[in-house]
Amino acid sequence: MAAAVGVRGLFAGWDTAFALSVTHFPAFVTATLFAGQRWGWASLGGALVGSLLLRHGLPAEGAARAGMFLYALSGAVTIVVAATLREIVLRLDEAQAALDRSETRLQMAQKAGEVGLWDWDVATGEGHWSPTLYRILGLPPDTDANIRALLRSVHPEDREWVRQSNVAAIRSGKLAPTEYRILRPDGEVRWVLSRGEMLQNGAGKAVRAVGVNIDITERRHAFEKVRESDARFRALADSAPVLLWVSMTDGRREFVNQAYVDFLGVPYEAALNFDWRERLHAEDLPRILKEQVAGETSRQVFSLEARYRRGDGAWRWVRSISQPRYGPGGVFVGFVGIGMDVTDEKQAERDLMHINDLLAERVQAALAERDEAETRLHHAQKLEAVGQLTGGVAHDFNNLLTVIIGALDLIQRRPDDGERRDRMIEAALAAARRGERLTHQLLAFSRRQALKAEARRIDDLLVESEPLLRRAAGEAAGMVLAPGAPDAVAMLDQGQFDAALMNLVVNARDATPAGGEIRIETAVCDLAEGEAPDIPAGPYVRVTVRDNGVGMDAQVLSRVFEPFFTTKDIGKGTGLGLSQVYGFARQSGGGVAIDTAPGAGASVSIYLPRVAAPVRDCETPSGSEGGPSRVLDVLLVEDDPAVGDMVEAMLCELGHRVVRADGVDQALKRLARRQPIDLMLTDLVMPGGRSGLDLARAATTARPGLPVILSSGFTGEALSAVADAPWPLLRKPYSADALARAIARALDPESQAA
Repeated sequence: MAAAVGVRGLFAGWDTAFALSVTHFPAFVTATLFAGQRWGWASLGGALVGSLLLRHGLPAEGAARAGMFLYALSGAVTIVVAATLREIVLRLDEAQAALDRSETRLQMAQKAGEVGLWDWDVATGEGHWSPTLYRILGLPPDTDANIRALLRSVHPEDREWVRQSNVAAIRSGKLAPTEYRILRPDGEVRWVLSRGEMLQNGAGKAVRAVGVNIDITERRHAFEKVRESDARFRALADSAPVLLWVSMTDGRREFVNQAYVDFLGVPYEAALNFDWRERLHAEDLPRILKEQVAGETSRQVFSLEARYRRGDGAWRWVRSISQPRYGPGGVFVGFVGIGMDVTDEKQAERDLMHINDLLAERVQAALAERDEAETRLHHAQKLEAVGQLTGGVAHDFNNLLTVIIGALDLIQRRPDDGERRDRMIEAALAAARRGERLTHQLLAFSRRQALKAEARRIDDLLVESEPLLRRAAGEAAGMVLAPGAPDAVAMLDQGQFDAALMNLVVNARDATPAGGEIRIETAVCDLAEGEAPDIPAGPYVRVTVRDNGVGMDAQVLSRVFEPFFTTKDIGKGTGLGLSQVYGFARQSGGGVAIDTAPGAGASVSIYLPRVAAPVRDCETPSGSEGGPSRVLDVLLVEDDPAVGDMVEAMLCELGHRVVRADGVDQALKRLARRQPIDLMLTDLVMPGGRSGLDLARAATTARPGLPVILSSGFTGEALSAVADAPWPLLRKPYSADALARAIARALDPESQAA
């Protein structure tokens, strides 16, 4: 605008430089085109304002006002036209830029996707190819773009049918998608997909074709690999002897193998849509439907097993396993399954169960036979042990009887010789007491004696058992007794202790050759922690049985405490001896240790915990304790007349009156007569099916508070019941003094306990 004012001032005079003039219009056009419409309006406004200022307001003349109005109107039209022209130019620039960008993107897409554009004239065969198509065909960019050049690039094996496809497309006006091979000049073979459209004129005649060629070589190779893999999978699946299938999400089969088809006996397509419920056994159908719904809903691996009817009508057991399969992105797409005919396996299971049942029956029978044989063997071994001991025991009893009979005979010959009579009586009593101890030892060894733990001196027990142990050792090997713990006391069951010693001596005897030696020692010791395996630390009495026999190796030693394990010949041992020794020691709170080696003999040590409890000494008669405090009426129940006479004489000697009964029934009759009875002394084992214990219960029921003394020489099984009975037991044989003490305890148990 300033340039327009200067031009007018230069040529028309500076006094008219700001007057309204046509020279201003190019300025309006320039400002609008380059700066926009608002700058054009600004230029027009500036010119009008300048003119008003120069004229000092609106002109008074009408012509001048009309000229100013025409100036303003012409300027406004000029600005609007210039602005419209500017908008058109800008839009053309934007369209060209967008076209350029689109062309660039198209070129990039063609290059990235190997998509080549083409078009050709049907009449001339000439056309146009995009740069990507040249690159796909491997041809230089200056190659003529026509149908003939394209056909020359087609692989010779595909060229004819491609040409025929083009001819058919021209005739029909439709260009179908085709895939074919091309042969590049460098010899490389590529696969292309050709898609296009035929353009027709008004008469419906094809005149031009446009389309694309896409390089699908990689896709084609991948497809071939998939097809080859699918073929291998089908061949493998069809060769499998099991049923294979692939199902979709709705349960319909997508693939089945030949075994599946053969099992059903239907065509392949029918097998894909077959409803297996038609072939399920009626007994299995409800269970299988329930299990299948649960398995498919869980989308986890699940298994089914049921009977199915094969195509030939045979029922077969089939076990199926279904596993979920997932597509891209982890989307569940169905199951893949395998079915195995397990009919033979089921039959084998049934046969095996039948065999097991038969085997169990036979094993049971064999175990029964074994138990019976073991029972007979144990009995035979007991008889053998009794036979081994009979000679020695008979010898001991003969010696005792010799003393007793001889003493009584001498007393009978000279009854008036008081000194000699007393000496003979004392000798007979001593022999009888030795016989009593020997009987107790035999009962304990045969487990016919009551077993209970008591505080006993070990050396005393060893000395008491010496005669029986020597008889068990026999004459082939010598036995040495070496007690070395005179004051050591242990809580033990004497019967089990004697049996354990007897077992060790018998084992040592069997392992020791003729002329060998068996040595029994005792000693006190204090075991430190870990000093002896499986034996706690503490003070012990050690009882050791040594022999210089064959010894044991490590393998035998590892099993020596197992029940029924023995190295002896059949019929020579049960294998329970050392097991009893081990059990006795463990139950007593101690243990067993063995020191042995092949050819070096064996040393078996029993460790028994030492205690400070008072020792129960054996009862010995100490003479009469004086006459009775009062005379009692005693009901004596004894089935053996000789024993009854002797006990009656003892009771009379003690100053009591005696009422005799030889059985339970007679004793109950005596009690029913209501005659005075102050105490009842009854034998435990009685004839007639009822014991002295039964009699004691009946008597105390009939006469509450009646004192009762039970007596027995052979306790047997009845002793287990006596242990819980409230009445004292007087063991046979017994003396008059022992009887007197028993009567005193029965009459006043509290004072005796105190």
